[in-house]
Amino acid sequence: MKIIKPKKLKQGDVIGIISPASSPSDASRIEKGVQYLESLGYRVKVGKHVTKVKGYLAGEDSERLEDFHSMFADKEVKAIIAVRGGYGSGRLLDKLDYSLIRKNPKIFVGYSDLTVMQMAILKKTGLVTFAGPMLAVDFHDKVDSFTEEVFWRTITSEKKIGKLKNPGDEKFYVLRKGRGEGRIIGGNLALFTTVLGTEFMPSVKNNILLIEEIGEQPYKIDRMFNHLRLAKVFEQVNGIMLGRFVDCYETDETKSTLTLNEVIADYFGKLKIPVMYNIKHGHIPQTITIPFGLNCKINASREFIEITENAVV
Repeated sequence: MKIIKPKKLKQGDVIGIISPASSPSDASRIEKGVQYLESLGYRVKVGKHVTKVKGYLAGEDSERLEDFHSMFADKEVKAIIAVRGGYGSGRLLDKLDYSLIRKNPKIFVGYSDLTVMQMAILKKTGLVTFAGPMLAVDFHDKVDSFTEEVFWRTITSEKKIGKLKNPGDEKFYVLRKGRGEGRIIGGNLALFTTVLGTEFMPSVKNNILLIEEIGEQPYKIDRMFNHLRLAKVFEQVNGIMLGRFVDCYETDETKSTLTLNEVIADYFGKLKIPVMYNIKHGHIPQTITIPFGLNCKINASREFIEITENAVV
């Protein structure tokens, strides 16, 4: 697969805002997020339909699609940031104009439900996208300085990203030692598993898998890991990075359960590839922006992860 890198973001550039999934519970978060971006010296174009609501969706599929396509077609827009995740991105995968995206490569940012879109874009176009902060989730209030620093450096600098560091230099946990190298794929576990077996899933072979999750009980995590195991994903990748698993515990105290860590040990403790845990990425205020499609080295024996190239040109 030929990888395409978007152009770096510069002061005064236009950032487009879209809602491909759900709408925020409070629309004022969009306004506050826009103010934050403008305070940094960027211009902002807000998609025509971002405040629409249709049940758990941010408007009709056709409206969310129109905003997505119009931002990629707009020559003035240099980066596109999603308002939030939620649900709905997957409904658009077979309707996206991938040749439009390929001809107009630009920075595309989001995480959670956006995982499916990012994997589809990687598979169909080779464009590097960014699992990073979203407007109404991470930019509407006080922005965490660690998240901010990593994110803006990643999309504005042509320097290679280099070794990943947790905030406060908190250590990664090593579940399996060894070394591996490949392109980063993955994202949110539940969403990643939904594109498995479809035409929108990039090849997992010889790549590095990153996964994170929120709000799923241990048996559901177990079920999704088992899905990946049965699909032979763990046999094909060269290494695994586990981000944060937030609120993934059994809420019913009367039920017998395995703990999250027992489930993780069960699936990853015996693999013959490097596995590292506690990468600060996912549904947390302090998060490392991860570019999908870039080459990454995992050295679990020496406890480091390194992205060996730049994300933007």
